[in-house]
Amino acid sequence: MRHFAAKGVAMKKKEKGRYALEFRQYAVGRMKVSPDILALCKELGVPRASLYRWRERLDPRPKVQPYTPTDQEKLSLQEQLQQVKQLLAEKTLEVDFFKGALHKVAARRRPSSSAGGTTSTSKSER
Repeated sequence: MRHFAAKGVAMKKKEKGRYALEFRQYAVGRMKVSPDILALCKELGVPRASLYRWRERLDPRPKVQPYTPTDQEKLSLQEQLQQVKQLLAEKTLEVDFFKGALHKVAARRRPSSSAGGTTSTSKSER
């Protein structure tokens, strides 16, 4: 039987083959602030599974309810989605237009045959 001191109070680790409630509460409290659970398990001499089981029993976390939007929210979100789809279609058309224009401009340029050759633009006269 091992003894642990928590806040000046000695606790028995095991009592009749089971861990004392006081010890389990102490371990769960330490678990909340411990950055390394495995190190805590070694320090306390307790299996990791036991610590997690104790935490679930002694400090249960509330179950998270899935969010379900109301009918009005669904309609609003569907409208917003439709607007976004419309904007995306418009932007896609713009991108396609500019890609086509860029290809036409590139095709009109005369390629330079050698280094130092004439450029594709005419010289300005001064």
